[in-house]
Amino acid sequence: MTASAAATIARENPARTSEIVGVVVETAPEAVDAIVREADADQRKWAARPLADRLAALARAAAAIEDATPGLATLLARESGKVVGDCRGELGFAVRYLRWVVEHAPSAYADRVLDDDLGRVVEQRKPYGVVAAVTPWNAPVILAMLKIAPALAAGNAIVVKPSPLAPLTISRVVDLFDAPVRVVHGGAETGAALVGHELVRKVAFTGGAAGGRAVAALASERLTPSVLELGGNDPAVFLDDAPFTDDAMDRLVMASFATSGQVCMAAKRLYVPSSRLSGFVGAYRAAADRVLVTGDPLADGVTMGPVISAAAQRAALALRGSGTVHDLGRFDGDPASGYFVRPALVVEPDPGSRLVVAEQFAPVVPVLGYSGEESVLAAANAGELGLGASVWSADEERAFAFARRFEAGFTFVNTHNRTGMSLRAPFGGVKRSGWGREYAQEGLAEYVQTCVIHAPAAFRPGAAVTGGGPSAYPAG
Repeated sequence: MTASAAATIARENPARTSEIVGVVVETAPEAVDAIVREADADQRKWAARPLADRLAALARAAAAIEDATPGLATLLARESGKVVGDCRGELGFAVRYLRWVVEHAPSAYADRVLDDDLGRVVEQRKPYGVVAAVTPWNAPVILAMLKIAPALAAGNAIVVKPSPLAPLTISRVVDLFDAPVRVVHGGAETGAALVGHELVRKVAFTGGAAGGRAVAALASERLTPSVLELGGNDPAVFLDDAPFTDDAMDRLVMASFATSGQVCMAAKRLYVPSSRLSGFVGAYRAAADRVLVTGDPLADGVTMGPVISAAAQRAALALRGSGTVHDLGRFDGDPASGYFVRPALVVEPDPGSRLVVAEQFAPVVPVLGYSGEESVLAAANAGELGLGASVWSADEERAFAFARRFEAGFTFVNTHNRTGMSLRAPFGGVKRSGWGREYAQEGLAEYVQTCVIHAPAAFRPGAAVTGGGPSAYPAG
């Protein structure tokens, strides 16, 4: 297929579906091979550069992204449907993380030497080679940066395959790097050609369970290690002493409805003591009236845009059929112009309904009453997912004691979602929510292999050599 005849991906604006925001050329599966081989050749030269040089290149990229943020944020809002302020925040957080990696990589990737009377051990932190990153549409820049920044700092090359639903902004971000990072575009076949390539030595994936299973299965065929950050059905448990203050309720509402609820770590199931349920619902609805305005993501004052696609819109509307449904906030604009869904709180739905037992990924959230801590803990831990959770209480020690019993990789206290994240706190799931970690030192460690050089004391120059027969074992 010639370049002029290459297939393309046209991205529509989910807030104004008649508008095409941009077009990218699709990478045919057979073209992935040459791209990975080029990355492999570049990686060897990149890894040979001093760490300080690599980090200087990343610092320049951070400055370039920061300078380009106004235009990039508008583009991201148009292709994803996220409000423009949220897009500026995502880009700013990506820059912060990139600079955090620049600051912390020297200690994370330094050799560790132990030299004592037992011998000399040198632990080296070596790159894998070529990393394949498959990333989703809901936070395309930061979720790619969590892979790009540590991979490059460690001396790897990286090839990113973004979602076809948000390919534009991340492509421009990658162009701002003077480093071996490339982008391929396409669907499942392109992703499979990348993940399954013989020269890919590490796979990093963020997305849903179906995609995670496919990536894990393909990587396992070549014994390629992977880090998977998958979905969640995060419970938010209010203990009986939790105050329903305006500030707390405002945080909780946005923890559920930021990016129209299309966030893996959103608060997706709310549990409140039955005796306090009525008061909670009133406080929650009042908070939604204060902070939720659905409309065009580029319009001033809008805090929630459309969902990503027509299929997502249909799925969201289908979740509203159980329990008492309260529409939330107000709409500003033309709801027929795009894939808009009025956010909703569903009170006391069937506990076995899809709204409760599965990840919604939509602006519809259930609230259920409970009668005791053991019962709510069992409900919160039910199911196969274990990404995030939160506990709300006026007593921090009580909250931490309860949080220890969650089956979740990350538990927030008195907040949820983005307001509870920290660059120093590793993030990832348990159970079917994936493996491996991002952020913090653990996130940096995902992109290096520990290689050891060891000289036992008995065999060092000048030592009296003893033992060494087939039955010999180390002394310590």
